[in-house]
Amino acid sequence: MRKLKNSELDRLEISEFKDAEKSPILIVLDNIRSLNNIGSVFRTSDAFLIEKIYLCGITAQPPHNDIRKTALGSTETVDWEYAENTLDIIEKLKADKVKICAIEQAENAMMLNDFKPQPDTKYAFVFGNEVKGVAQNVVNSSDTVIEIPQYGTKHSLNISVSAGVVIWDVFSKLKKKPV
Repeated sequence: MRKLKNSELDRLEISEFKDAEKSPILIVLDNIRSLNNIGSVFRTSDAFLIEKIYLCGITAQPPHNDIRKTALGSTETVDWEYAENTLDIIEKLKADKVKICAIEQAENAMMLNDFKPQPDTKYAFVFGNEVKGVAQNVVNSSDTVIEIPQYGTKHSLNISVSAGVVIWDVFSKLKKKPV
């Protein structure tokens, strides 16, 4: 088996990415402090044709060298918007009929493997601060809370890993094929 060269990967140009049909998935970053995590979420979002990322609170915004280092150019492809208050974005998205899903460990949370995304529904997945998680008022405003099942001793994943797990899981369940 031969590894493929970058030139063989059939990558979209920036303009092609902008014109491509996007996944019905939005990402909300609630007070993320690590610029590397932010860049990693951009990169994963590019890989799965995410429509937009909302950067909220203390979450840094491009351009920034530490974001650029892990984003590898995806801040130029994935649309993003900054809001000081995460709840303002949640209210705006709800008004647009977007289903809000906080990714958090909470009472009565639905396990990710049990989550069944509905066709023709747009979802916003909210990922929280590395230490405090998704703010309680954001959890309260969410339509559902989804937990990633974990079986080891830590019961904690890095936010960029959590985003990758959730995005891939939902993307694959929707059977969304890249254009």
